[in-house]
Amino acid sequence: MEKKNWELAVQLRHELHQHPEVSNHEVWTKQHLIDFLKTHTRLEIVDRGRWFYAIYRAGEGKPNIAFRADFDALPMEEGIDLPHASMIPGVSHKCGHDGHSATLAGFALEVDQKGADKNIYFLFQHAEETGDGAAECAVFIEEHHIEEIFAYHNMSGMPHNSVNVIDGTAHCASKGMTIHMEGSPAHASQPETGKNPSFAIAKVIDAIPELISPKNNEGLVLCTVVQVHIGERAFGIAASKGDLLLTIRALYEAELDKLQQNLETLAQAQAEIYGLKVSFSYNDVFPETVNHKESSDKIRRVVKEKGLTLVEMKEAFRGSEDYGHYTKLTKGAMCYIGNGEDYPHVHTYEYDFRDDIMETAVEVFKGLATV
Repeated sequence: MEKKNWELAVQLRHELHQHPEVSNHEVWTKQHLIDFLKTHTRLEIVDRGRWFYAIYRAGEGKPNIAFRADFDALPMEEGIDLPHASMIPGVSHKCGHDGHSATLAGFALEVDQKGADKNIYFLFQHAEETGDGAAECAVFIEEHHIEEIFAYHNMSGMPHNSVNVIDGTAHCASKGMTIHMEGSPAHASQPETGKNPSFAIAKVIDAIPELISPKNNEGLVLCTVVQVHIGERAFGIAASKGDLLLTIRALYEAELDKLQQNLETLAQAQAEIYGLKVSFSYNDVFPETVNHKESSDKIRRVVKEKGLTLVEMKEAFRGSEDYGHYTKLTKGAMCYIGNGEDYPHVHTYEYDFRDDIMETAVEVFKGLATV
């Protein structure tokens, strides 16, 4: 990576870090990235509202490949003293998406200056943290006949500047599930005259271990109780409404769907027994992220050719990533560049993106553009 491009990418990363914005509110972030590319490149830029992409055109008949970066931040305080610390109270880039976007912008500088023999699309995506972004941006794949798409995520717990790859499922599918049950209130001295959802919700919770048991599933399946809210803090009134909030997660999307169906069926049966109304709502929906072996093999080849450290991952991440929306539609793979085995993990107060891994990521992207 050219020294000047590296310096510009680092400066951009720090500017993005100082102005973090949460998912679906990345107005300044998106415009700043667009302005950077307009100032420093001749690339065509297409603004799609909450997201955008830039295009390097090699010519008619050339392959169309894409590289994606996310740019949303988290609703977390900075937590550490940094010269480029967040200036927005309660919001910070604690997942490193500022680094991902600065990397893609740095890669765009290199391609714009040195050229390429493929049509390259630089996709800058909003709202990865909530799972909304890729679901909205996925139309881009078919609109431009994208033949392959690549991305990376910085990751702690991995050797510094190592490139980590896996075939098949790389991130579990997951979603937030709310089970709402509603009966009728009663005086606490006469609970039999009302309809209380407490026992029905308790039965659902009690059934979870069996539903997620390895003996009943092919891959990892998890159901995490994140909140139980039943009734009010009023000792004279029996509860009449209740919400059970769960995060359901599975290595395979089909098993996530099975778990969801089993939970709905169980909740409906319990609601009928206790004379309750039941409803369901979902949020933060993430697909399974699947890497195509052909694309992962290209990453392996590039890493070896450039003399970088290649690590084969032994298992998928439990955490989810909306990148899977793209690899449902075309070939592609995501790799992971290590922050260091003992480096603070993402989504913690001690974490800050390591600028030096941007150069590693750019070199991998440059190699993939020529494979």
